[in-house]
Amino acid sequence: MFPTEPTAFNNGFAALLKNRNFMLLWIGQLISQLADKVLLILMIDLLEKKYLPANLSEGTGRFYLYMAFTLPAIFFGSAGGVIVDRMPKRLIMIGSDLIRGLLTLCIPFLPRQLGILLALNFGISTVTQFFAPAEQATIPLMVKRENLMAANALFSSTMMGALIVGYAVGKPILHWAEYLKFEFGKEILVGGFYLLSAAIMLPIHFKEDRQTSVANPLTEFLQGWRYLKQNGLIWNAMLQIVALYCVFAALLELSIRLAAKLNLEQTDFSFFVAAAGVGMVLGAGIIGHFGQKLHRKPLPLIGFIFMAVALGMFIFIQNLALVLGLSVFLGLGAALINVPMQTLIQQNTPPAMHGKVFGFQNHAINIALSAPLLITTKLVNAFGLPVVLSGMSLTVLVIGFWTWHNTRRVLQDMI
Repeated sequence: MFPTEPTAFNNGFAALLKNRNFMLLWIGQLISQLADKVLLILMIDLLEKKYLPANLSEGTGRFYLYMAFTLPAIFFGSAGGVIVDRMPKRLIMIGSDLIRGLLTLCIPFLPRQLGILLALNFGISTVTQFFAPAEQATIPLMVKRENLMAANALFSSTMMGALIVGYAVGKPILHWAEYLKFEFGKEILVGGFYLLSAAIMLPIHFKEDRQTSVANPLTEFLQGWRYLKQNGLIWNAMLQIVALYCVFAALLELSIRLAAKLNLEQTDFSFFVAAAGVGMVLGAGIIGHFGQKLHRKPLPLIGFIFMAVALGMFIFIQNLALVLGLSVFLGLGAALINVPMQTLIQQNTPPAMHGKVFGFQNHAINIALSAPLLITTKLVNAFGLPVVLSGMSLTVLVIGFWTWHNTRRVLQDMI
């Protein structure tokens, strides 16, 4: 369907469209991302209709369900990276989709008990921790160095697009599955998404060097940690990505407060999150298409300034259209940080360390997406929305200037 490699050098997305392996990986991960989002909606639906004990409230049941999804990311995020460096990355990605698909298809045959549902969610989420670092480690192996920026822009935009579209169309998709006139049509549909992703990635082929020596997993974990501490460039890049995800996690709670401030329903907070996602998609598209022309620009610093301005302006704006515009502006700034920094990490990490480094990154991002939710709620309750927004704006600005001061000379030559 696609040529194996670009026949000639092209900038931006043009080269990627001619790279058969990359396109198969991209399509596969897009379907897998959609499956992840629809799966969560399916599990909530099953919990409320079939698995919720009579003596347990819906809110408590959902809390347990969220914990079952979240804890594996905290426990196994870094461990997954150690495995990625020792096993074929293609096998890990395809195997992860196969296992998640089969586990989903097993739901109709298991006892309808809350413990079973939570264990199933825990297992699926655990397997997911191996997919993410394998995927990130695979991109630099199948894409030329000069096209990495465009590749990360495409992955970043589709990841956010899957987040927006997945949660938006999840319920309609599951409702459509009910019309299949089959009792377990929903489970078959979601499980089929994972299996389809695995089938699409099956023809992928690329060269990779793996560790063959036998070592203690704890030793390799500490080896990856020492590597990050000694490599300030990669450490700073990862810090900027983690800071970015902290802001987006906090934005979920802040959006609820913003909706109340604008006299909207609390459930309308998704408009602001979706607008920020649109900004990320837009920013990633600009970087992917004009990446070579933006080569020498301080994109991460500009991104942090954009985000700081947007957070600060939220305090004063009362108009819904303007708030949505600021959300798009914030997402645009996020893309200017995420895409170049992810590219830098891939370019400057030795292949033998890919899994461990991306495992650490995946672990840190998962924590960054969880902790701020609790902290932000308490801060807003204690100090109020304007104070928290001001503090976040100042913090984001300081992080941007501090990280750029530490790495600007190197980054100007590399991104």
